[in-house]
Amino acid sequence: MITNFKDAGDHVILNGAKMWISNAPFAHVAVVWAKNEAGDIQGVIVERGMEGFTTPTTHGKWSLRASATGELVFDNVKVPKENILPNVKGLKGPLGCLTKARYGIAWGALGAAMDCYDTALRYSKERVQFDRPIGGFQLQQKKLAEMVTEITKAQLLVWRVGVLMDQGKATPQQVSMAKRNSCEIATNIARDARQMLGGMGITGEFSIMRHMMNLESVITYEGTHDIHLLITGMDVTGFNAFK
Repeated sequence: MITNFKDAGDHVILNGAKMWISNAPFAHVAVVWAKNEAGDIQGVIVERGMEGFTTPTTHGKWSLRASATGELVFDNVKVPKENILPNVKGLKGPLGCLTKARYGIAWGALGAAMDCYDTALRYSKERVQFDRPIGGFQLQQKKLAEMVTEITKAQLLVWRVGVLMDQGKATPQQVSMAKRNSCEIATNIARDARQMLGGMGITGEFSIMRHMMNLESVITYEGTHDIHLLITGMDVTGFNAFK
């Protein structure tokens, strides 16, 4: 972590930057995790209008285009000490937030998968080739059967993690597994659904290509696909493959 702050009396001086921040271009408040002079990670509340705080917009995105994304840039920003979050130091604070976000993503990716499946199913009943709906062909039924099976399995996984969360028993590693699995099956289902629609699948008349592009972000943010793989790997073996 490069972003840092230094003591300056009744305030601290914050320097650094954060990229790929949703709502950065118009958010009034940013919760920023940065290192203090001792090297500890702490949360700092930065408010729009503070001198040296800018939020340039990220342009040219082909994924999550409906979401405003930008950067947070801190150039000798004076932040009052009362804006430092109390009672938490280290990665526990930000990672606790990430665990909650990853669980939500696990459900959200399944929503995209369900829409792609539903679109492909309806299309397969309406699109006629060789004098019959394409849903009557074995290869198309194979795709649909595998889609709904994977969605059902993923729903059960995420539901079970939710039950454990309600009981205070869920681990971050279990949430990582759910997030990774949901993103993987959603990406595969979107690709198969697009194939079932043929050329129509790439048009804006259907939602599949939009889901495909958005899922490329979802499979990356809040921990990449490979990072969650290593989290699960370390959980089952006890060996840290990150180093």
